Amino acid sequence: MRMSSQKKATVVSTSVATLLLIIKLLIGVASGSVAVLASAIDSLLDMLVSVLNFFAIKKSEDNPDEEYHYGKGKVQAIAAVIEGTVITISGLYIIYEAVMKLAKGGETTLLAPSFVAMLLSIVITYGLVRYLLRIARETNSLVIRADALHYQTDLWSNGAVLMALGLVWISGYHEIDALFGLAIGLYIIYSAYAIIVEGVEILLDKALDGEIVSSIGEILSKHPKITSYHWLRTRSDGTTNFVEFHMVLRPNMLLLEAHRIADEVEEKMMELDRKKRWIITPHFDPYDDEAVNDAILNGTPLVEIPSAEGKI
Repeated sequence: MRMSSQKKATVVSTSVATLLLIIKLLIGVASGSVAVLASAIDSLLDMLVSVLNFFAIKKSEDNPDEEYHYGKGKVQAIAAVIEGTVITISGLYIIYEAVMKLAKGGETTLLAPSFVAMLLSIVITYGLVRYLLRIARETNSLVIRADALHYQTDLWSNGAVLMALGLVWISGYHEIDALFGLAIGLYIIYSAYAIIVEGVEILLDKALDGEIVSSIGEILSKHPKITSYHWLRTRSDGTTNFVEFHMVLRPNMLLLEAHRIADEVEEKMMELDRKKRWIITPHFDPYDDEAVNDAILNGTPLVEIPSAEGKI
């Protein structure tokens, strides 16, 4: 069975994270550098998260079945929240190590090997980020975008570690290493926030992007056979866009014509984002019953319900 580009991306990122972990861990332990050790811990978490992402993508690609009628796309959102949480924990650990070094003191040794290791790490991570961003653009996958963002923060943190080692080498002030480690920890926590928020928004069924929702409304309002529309609702599970709406048509319109109109507007909606799957559920109304629907939704007692002819 052919592996999807998303799963290939997670395999590549896992392999890269493992390689960087080995390099950084050996140098970090030998040199006593908090910044390098912090970067090694981050690479360990990168590796674990990339493995998690592989299984999340694999599960999200499962077809709908008797138990999960809408598929399992939200697994990617769950994975994104977990990834953001793991990133936050790694940032807190790095801050702890930096504070301990500032409090107790300590010397950073093997500066030259550490410098070379971090320079190599930057080159490798840069290549990985470019690859992940390309896959993210092609697939619009939340997990791959989160992974790309994660490794982008690694790129900046690796650059900061490299700068810290250089300054320690030049000045001889080993506290610089701990201060940079502290800054890296704070930056990592900051970067995790956006990942967690996006995952939570999907789990809470946040509406699609405002521009897409406006475009959907425009498609409905501009169709010559649609009198009006209401109850437009949208959401996404990360891989599929869900849209439902009521559209008002002529009361005497044939079902065949109503179905053709629905096909026309659905096709235009799907053109808005071809990278995502779409599940569109139209409802045909012979009159505007928005007030009645709102009353049902809000639990308001129904006093009058108009008939198809508009009579009470």
